[in-house]
Amino acid sequence: MAVKAKIAPSMLSSDFANLASEADKMVRFGADWLHMDIMDGHFVPNLTIGATVIESLRKHTKAYLDCHLMVTNPLDYVEPLAKAGASGFTFHVEVAKEYWQELVDRIKTRGMRPGVALKPGTPVEEVYPLVEGENPVEMVLVMTVEPGFGGQKFMPEMMDKVRLLRKKYPSLDIEVDGGLGPSTIDMAASAGANCIVAGSSVFGAAEPAQVISILRKSVEVAQQNS
Repeated sequence: MAVKAKIAPSMLSSDFANLASEADKMVRFGADWLHMDIMDGHFVPNLTIGATVIESLRKHTKAYLDCHLMVTNPLDYVEPLAKAGASGFTFHVEVAKEYWQELVDRIKTRGMRPGVALKPGTPVEEVYPLVEGENPVEMVLVMTVEPGFGGQKFMPEMMDKVRLLRKKYPSLDIEVDGGLGPSTIDMAASAGANCIVAGSSVFGAAEPAQVISILRKSVEVAQQNS
């Protein structure tokens, strides 16, 4: 059975002064998840939001908050984000190789869904143990740009990672993040990605609902043709 298409507008591209209303609009426009980029200014140069903003937003939405932790010490964020109401907790394999099992256990114990992300320069093989372990992650996020800033150009060469993951793990949620929009979605969908993060292509569109629909349809059509 094909894994379900999930469209996750990246709130990094939203108007942060009106985060609650922006989130509400995205859900009404058909978003499945809201993608929240949490950056510490250390693992990546940018500094964005933390648990306080997640907690504030949670008061205004029941949506699935798909949190992507671009941080050096993800263990420090498990408890605060769980209390704040995060739904998914995706950490980077580059910083958690030594203690990922403890991290995944804590994430699950606190009621969140664990995922692992990898940067463009990281070999896809590095996430295999996390998907195959006794206490596995439930999603792999393949970065299709260098993490840290929105609005970058999609890297099609990352689709080889997606194809390998989909072939190896047919029922895994595979997320792609960076430069996704109507012009690039078919490449990602045909490679096997089913969770699509899109920022500027959604928030910058005249008809965001139409873009979300295009992204979803591409994933569904690719699955039917696979």
